[in-house]
Amino acid sequence: MIFNNKLQTIFDNNYTFIPIIMTFSFPSMSRKDGNVYVPMGSGIWTSARPPQYSKETQDLLKVMMQESKLTNFQQRQIREQLQSGGALPVQCHPSTSKPQTKAPVSTSRPSKGSVINTRPSLRPAERCRAGDAYEREKFKPQATRDLNKEKSRLQNLMATGKEMPEVPKPPPPQAEGGEEEERDRFDELIAEIQERWDFLEEMESLGRGKQYYNIINTEISQKLREMEIIDKQRSAELREALKKSENRMSAT
Repeated sequence: MIFNNKLQTIFDNNYTFIPIIMTFSFPSMSRKDGNVYVPMGSGIWTSARPPQYSKETQDLLKVMMQESKLTNFQQRQIREQLQSGGALPVQCHPSTSKPQTKAPVSTSRPSKGSVINTRPSLRPAERCRAGDAYEREKFKPQATRDLNKEKSRLQNLMATGKEMPEVPKPPPPQAEGGEEEERDRFDELIAEIQERWDFLEEMESLGRGKQYYNIINTEISQKLREMEIIDKQRSAELREALKKSENRMSAT
């Protein structure tokens, strides 16, 4: 066997390499007198010997292993293949000869949410009444138009071909004597004082008169001062009446 050694090796990541070309040439079989010449040891019933790498090839591989800075384990694997004549490995792990298995990729399925029942079903009457299905829409009256006004507008439009401007409404007549007379302020003050005295008597009957006595007296005094400004004579008479009621309450 004659070797024409042409080896091209690519190293990848300092531990993978690929032998590209290694060609072998065998002597051509000659035909003489109808007989085929078969080299010795290459017959069908003869086991072929493993191919042996030449010394130049082995030296070249040693130099390439040193340049590529392979680990001792990788170099030992390659030397064993050279000695046995086997094919050089395409890839070689730096620390183990076991085949590398890829980690299984876990494909997690998206979790299904709550399954909605799409089958038609009947609802009970209570659930139907509880909803808004049986509520009627409330009638909302719209603004009505003055029919007489619309008739006159259409008549003018048919007669003249244009709409007549609206006649402004006259202002409402004012009552004779001017504005309504306001209620006498003095009488209002008397009514307010009477309300406070009634409230105080009610609290006295409930046993809570002392709690409101000072507050009510202060408000009544303010009302009396305002009444004195309006009418001194009538305010004096009212003071006398208040004193009598106070004496009556103190006696009780």
